[in-house]
This record gives sequence, structure tokens and C-alpha cells, in this order.
Amino acid sequence: MSGEKLPSQRQLRVGELVRHALSSFLSRDEVMDDDLVGAFITVPEVRMSPDLKLAKVYIMPLGGKNAETVVAALNRNKKFIRGQVSPHIDLKYAPDFRFFVDDTFDEAGRIDELLRSDRVARDLDHDDDDEQDH
Repeated sequence: MSGEKLPSQRQLRVGELVRHALSSFLSRDEVMDDDLVGAFITVPEVRMSPDLKLAKVYIMPLGGKNAETVVAALNRNKKFIRGQVSPHIDLKYAPDFRFFVDDTFDEAGRIDELLRSDRVARDLDHDDDDEQDH
């Protein structure tokens, strides 16, 4: 995150408030869009802009299936979603939503795969040998 300013406590708190409200709303399956039928959507993170007027919403459908299609459908319906969610969050202005695929699961899987690789295991064994010598 070099060059990026860390979010304030208020941004983090509002992000969590919005995340909970969105998760609750999306679990009720009220968005009438064919691309969202049967999609179980998790909202792992919401990042708020410093002025709290923009919410970057990171989502992941169950199993990661059709993630790009689901994000496109949510972005098509963001005004409706905003109208349904905003009464449940106590803010002066209802934030505008931008939906994105949450790729942290993929990144975690990639890191896990690296840690299990033969090269890392060989390096760890080599470190153990060095510790025994001392």
C-alpha cells in the first residue's frame, strides 16, 4: 500500500456498517436480475472513501462461480441496491456503491500453494539444519 493513506477509524467503522447492511440485503435475494438468481454472495470487505460518499464493495459468489457476471449484475442494479440499503445505515449521505470481485481468496490460495512447494520445504529443511549446527 505504498503511497496509499490508511483508512481512518471512521472509514473502517462505516465500511463495516455498510458491509453488514449489504450482506443482509443480498441474502434476501431481492434484486430482480437473471444473473443473480441462485447466487449466494458474500461481502468480505467494503472500503469507504474519505468523504464516505463512495463504497468499494468487494464480493465473492459462493464457490467463486460467475464472479464477473455477478459483479456486472450488481453494478447494473446499484441504484436500486443503494435505495434499499441506505435506510438501514445512519449516514448523512447514502454512499454510491461500486462492486468488485474480491480476489483475496485467490491470493491466499496462491500463497498457500507457494508455501507447500518443494522449494520452500527444501529451504525450511536447510534452515533447520543450520539451527542444529549452532
